[in-house]
Amino acid sequence: MKKMITILGPTASGKTSLAVALACNLISKGMQAEIISADSRQVYRRMDIGTGKDLTDYHTVVNGLPVDIPYHLIDICEPGTKYNLFQYQQDFFDAYDDITGRGALPILCGGTGLYIEAVLKGYRLSPVPQNPGLRARLEGKSLEELTQMLRDVKQQNGSLMHNTTDVDSCQRAIRAIEIEVYNREHPIPLRELPAIPSVIIGVNIDRDLRREKITRRLKARLEERQRVGASAGMGMIDEVRGLLDEGIPAEDLIYYGLEYKYLTEYVIGKLSYDEMFRQLEIAIHQFAKRQMTWFRGMERRGFTIHWIDATLPMEQKVDAILSIASIA
Repeated sequence: MKKMITILGPTASGKTSLAVALACNLISKGMQAEIISADSRQVYRRMDIGTGKDLTDYHTVVNGLPVDIPYHLIDICEPGTKYNLFQYQQDFFDAYDDITGRGALPILCGGTGLYIEAVLKGYRLSPVPQNPGLRARLEGKSLEELTQMLRDVKQQNGSLMHNTTDVDSCQRAIRAIEIEVYNREHPIPLRELPAIPSVIIGVNIDRDLRREKITRRLKARLEERQRVGASAGMGMIDEVRGLLDEGIPAEDLIYYGLEYKYLTEYVIGKLSYDEMFRQLEIAIHQFAKRQMTWFRGMERRGFTIHWIDATLPMEQKVDAILSIASIA
């Protein structure tokens, strides 16, 4: 039976560094391990800082030699496109079959709970076309109104999809409603793809520490450009400006939510810097809380998540995963 290790947790919990450290440990023992991202925003190229890709983490040293840890489903589509759960599921199975076909161990790592649950349970999904009539009726409604409408249609469908974790802008809420309405009108069996057996590790971080890390990381990402000077590096605001300069419409960046929503509104003059920072900080804290709500919901839906204290030394966390997964 094919096996996989899944590492999940809220933003700023250190998931990526733990997944890389685990892969390094396995490689040092002569095993092969590769990481599959489970993040709905890291699929986009040139959206690096705001999505927290931390790509330098994948370039490391094992037994004194430089090693690039292979990763998948990062930088696979262009900004401005609307990547979705259906596409992710197809891409995941392609990556999973490729990795396991070469005898390597997949490590699924991320914070998008819906993506993780969809591939672990093998939800059967279908591509959903746009519904111009529905979109016209929803245009102009507030995010609060759209969120309530989404709750209502989810209740009608008995749907587990589209909690508010990834629905943090009007465009995303409308798309979620569109998908739910389509699935209600075109019902399909929930399960058809194979479920993936996986040991699931949760990175548990104290709420106050999580909030502190989120705020500190946000300040660092915003202040980086000012600190290093205009000729070196690139900060998060510069990243958004660069995407806008490419001709990507502001509304497309706002669609992605969180950093890209608030930074775009700052760059185009809709928000002041202080307003942007305050609103974005609150939004990220709320996002992390919703992530944990999703993961706890997974446990209620039958998943076993082995929680590991985020503050433990890295070596102890890796050893705990190896013990739980029964890997020597």
